[in-house]
Amino acid sequence: MSTRVKMILILTLFASISGGVLSIVYLFSSPLIEANLLEELKKSIFLVVPNAKDYDEKVIDEITYFECRDESGSTVGIALPARGNGYQGVIKLMVGLTPDLSRITGIKVLEQIETPGLGGRIGEDSFQNQFKGVQTEPAVEYVKNREPEKDTEIQAITGATISSRSIVSIINKNIQMLKDAL
Repeated sequence: MSTRVKMILILTLFASISGGVLSIVYLFSSPLIEANLLEELKKSIFLVVPNAKDYDEKVIDEITYFECRDESGSTVGIALPARGNGYQGVIKLMVGLTPDLSRITGIKVLEQIETPGLGGRIGEDSFQNQFKGVQTEPAVEYVKNREPEKDTEIQAITGATISSRSIVSIINKNIQMLKDAL
């Protein structure tokens, strides 16, 4: 057998073994990853609707949202999963809203791959906390290099305007879709 054929056989064997090991690891880790993502989703519902003690998942016109209730069973808010494109990839959020959808009670960035140190700052509490109490009508806006003056404004992250704009756009689009569906 020639040297070339031996090298091809050895490389094929190593590639097959590596592929098999990766497949086995994926089979075992995939359910754990799914469970962790579901757990994070559930936790985020209670973070964005602070007075919620329980929730019901509802689907209307292919829009999934969570109607949140307090101990007495009264509706205290809505948690709305939202997703859209950011600067470098998909951003997934959970948006908390008042029952009448007029104000944001909080947001939580669930998944993002924005530039670390710049757009990645959308995952920081200091950015997310400024959405609390923001009005959703006529639409949420962002401002650059100054403090927000209106009840519908948040301050964009310096150097990461695209990521800030993406968050605002995702929120506005998903809230409008829910309003239209209800």
